[in-house]
Amino acid sequence: MAQVIVVGGGLAGLSAAHTLLERGANVLLLDKQGFMGGNSTKATSGINGAGTQAQQELGIPDNAKIFFEDTKRSARDLARDDLIRVLTGRSGDAVNWLQNKFGLDLSKVARLGGHSQPRTHRGSAQFPGMVITYAQMERLEDLAVSQPDRVKIYKKARVTKLLRDESGAVAGVEYTRSGKTETAYGPVVLATGGYAADFTPDSLLKKHRPEYYDLPTTNGDHCTGDGQKMAMAVGANAVDLEKVQVHPTGLVDPNEPNAKVKFLAAEALRGVGGLLLDNHGDRFVDELQHRDYVTGKMWENGKYPIRLVLNGQASKEIEWHCKHYVGRGLMKRFESGEALAKEMGISPQHLKETFDRYNAGAKANKDPFGKKFFSSADWKMNDYFNVAVMTPVLHYTMGGLEIDAESRVVGKDGKPIPGLFAAGEVAGGVHGANRLGGSSLLGCVVFGRVSGDSAAAYLLQTAGKLVEKAGGRLGALAGQLAAPAVSQSLSVPAPAAAPPASAPASREFTASEVAGHNKKDDVWVIVNGQVLDVTSFLPDHPGGEKAILLYAGRDATEEFNMLHDPKVIPRYAPDSVIGTLKK
Repeated sequence: MAQVIVVGGGLAGLSAAHTLLERGANVLLLDKQGFMGGNSTKATSGINGAGTQAQQELGIPDNAKIFFEDTKRSARDLARDDLIRVLTGRSGDAVNWLQNKFGLDLSKVARLGGHSQPRTHRGSAQFPGMVITYAQMERLEDLAVSQPDRVKIYKKARVTKLLRDESGAVAGVEYTRSGKTETAYGPVVLATGGYAADFTPDSLLKKHRPEYYDLPTTNGDHCTGDGQKMAMAVGANAVDLEKVQVHPTGLVDPNEPNAKVKFLAAEALRGVGGLLLDNHGDRFVDELQHRDYVTGKMWENGKYPIRLVLNGQASKEIEWHCKHYVGRGLMKRFESGEALAKEMGISPQHLKETFDRYNAGAKANKDPFGKKFFSSADWKMNDYFNVAVMTPVLHYTMGGLEIDAESRVVGKDGKPIPGLFAAGEVAGGVHGANRLGGSSLLGCVVFGRVSGDSAAAYLLQTAGKLVEKAGGRLGALAGQLAAPAVSQSLSVPAPAAAPPASAPASREFTASEVAGHNKKDDVWVIVNGQVLDVTSFLPDHPGGEKAILLYAGRDATEEFNMLHDPKVIPRYAPDSVIGTLKK
């Protein structure tokens, strides 16, 4: 079967896979995790887009040229005009594609740090990264059931090596699955993510930014630079590996302040007007500056703990996020400025003076820290506040494999390596020295689409020459694709067979019985009246074990429904259901 191999099941890999299918190619997707989605599901602020329908309806005068200039300014001296032009020029189309093909709500638009216009899109509820990625993931899984000759998905399949043919072209991969080493043949799209959790013996992080090695990270433990290392082993060039983004606002869990993995406070929290205050209750930075600048000012100020504070209006604007963070114990609500001042150990008068100075600067449009964009509501002591303690965290790696504007991986000789493409965080140079908030999801979709286009074109050009190993010998492929060049049926597939119903719920359990199962090796939770034993699911949970352990032995319904569609359990964990809650 003529196919393209996509390595990685995050948003970049999924966008590449769907584009390949649109172009008539067959897809084999390999993901080393037990659950697809990667870091994309954790993105909390939204996806950038310039000139979108949502912006037009809101009267936002944005376009690709303005976005290009903002991105180039953020990228600084490492700006790659060709890649930035693709990222920004195709941004509006990327958002439209997500809305039209996957029926997503991306109608809310916010301004993040470094953007001269509001352009970061999200919906009314749930984290946008999760919503966007799950929509693509579920569609691809349905296609793998309804069109198995076109789509294959192998999870817990770790790619260990890229294979090259006699001409030097990448012609397949070697991977391990179920304890066996297997091979697959076809051009390859790498979408394996970054290396901001690369604490392995051959760590790219330690080699290129050793001073950051001990910082906490927001990344899953799968982000170990696999794709970069495999591609470099076959001659790929890497760029900007020292450019590692430290995000200023990682949420500090008061119960585990020294935890290595931190949950990210969405940049949108500052975008809607949140303020950063040091332990004296003073501002020290323009909250909407570039991420590396804000991080630098936090380190320079050094007056910890540093808190992110949202007043009533800001909290209401991003209410779902606040409710989620409060539910996880990462944010705390205070009913007055006096209560907040007491928590901070400062006088209410000093906090009021901080608010008053901010209000005066906003009205005069003259902020001592250079802030230009303000929320409209005054900060008052008789308001309510949502507050969290912040710390800088490893978040994103701008460096990676060198690619050209067609997502082709470039070799050390300066020429594209035939048969090898890259998209998402594995690719370097797209964001230069600093990535703008909201451009990670965008980069995944745009370059996922570009890599899919390029790989499909390459497959068509070389189909008659491709070879595959069969029976210990090389046999020529038939040279034709398994479907027409464009398959409209794949754009909106018929639903796959309904996922199996949850396990028979003949047993009933009391809440006190569930409460006794609250350890890592014995975890039960209650969700929508069902009792789940999620012990074996812990390692595969894309949100990490901690997200479940917070609710071990308890009712997790509210938190679950905030983050998940009800069909998640019957689709992905039907065997976890062991009974119902006794009323």
